Parts: sequence; structure tokens; C-alpha cells
Amino acid sequence: MTAIHIVRDYPHSPTKVWHAVIDPRLIPLWTAIGAGAHPEGFATAVGTRFQFVARPKPGWSGIVDRVVLEADEPRLLRYSWTDHGGGETTEVVHRIEPRGTGTRFTYDHTGFTGPGGLLMSQLLGHVRRKMLSVGLSAVLDDLDENGALRPGSTLQPRT
Repeated sequence: MTAIHIVRDYPHSPTKVWHAVIDPRLIPLWTAIGAGAHPEGFATAVGTRFQFVARPKPGWSGIVDRVVLEADEPRLLRYSWTDHGGGETTEVVHRIEPRGTGTRFTYDHTGFTGPGGLLMSQLLGHVRRKMLSVGLSAVLDDLDENGALRPGSTLQPRT
């Protein structure tokens, strides 16, 4: 089985990181480095079924079906991940922990199997590393402590 494991330290509070990771208006801002996915029907309540919708690409509809499996604000979000076109179901976990004066964010995506799973984990791993290093950092830098974009931010939330 293959997995993606990424750890990033941010000079921001766990509350701010949590807001950036779960706010449906902010998610497309940091995932824009990938396909700019936006969540439809997302809430952190366990059992919530929702979709991430991105621009379709050849061989991919752009839709990922997800179910919230566990949520513990502002420490943990765990959900399933299934391509809308079918295939295996994998699992994503976001862990948010205080670290010094900032936050350690751990991203795990597990459950990839076989040659196709290996290829998918490599592709997604590359995109996720960039999103978490460049995209999420930029969003966090433009948020106030309540999770709102600061006046004058060049980032534009999706409505």
C-alpha cells in the first residue's frame, strides 16, 4: 500500500490553520495550485457527504466524492476520498497541532493500492506538496486570527 505523508510548520495559530482548511470559501484559494477544487455540501459533521469539484481533465471528471469520518476542531479532520468515476476509496487525514508559536500541519492520504495507486499517490503527492507549501502559506498569511481575509488581500474567495 502506498501513502502520501506531508508535514508543514506554519507561523500561524492552530485556529487560523483550521479555518483555512475547512472554510469552503478559502479552500479554492490554496488548492488553486492544483485544480482549484471547491467543496460542495461540506460541513465538519461526521457523516456529511460532500464533493470536491475541480476542472475536468482528460480521463478525470474533476469530481471527488467524500464523507467526513471524524472531526475534532481544531485538531483533526478525517474523510474518505473516492473518484466520482469509481475506483478505490482512500482516506485523508489533516492533523493540526500547536508547535512553539505556530502550528504543525500533517497531511496523510492513505489506501492507494497496486500500480495505479502508486502512480496516483505520486501525482497527488507532488500537487499536495506544492499546495501546502505555496498555496496554504499564502492564504494563511492573508488571514486574520478569526479566519477572515485581511482588507486589501489580493486573494479572492469563491462565492
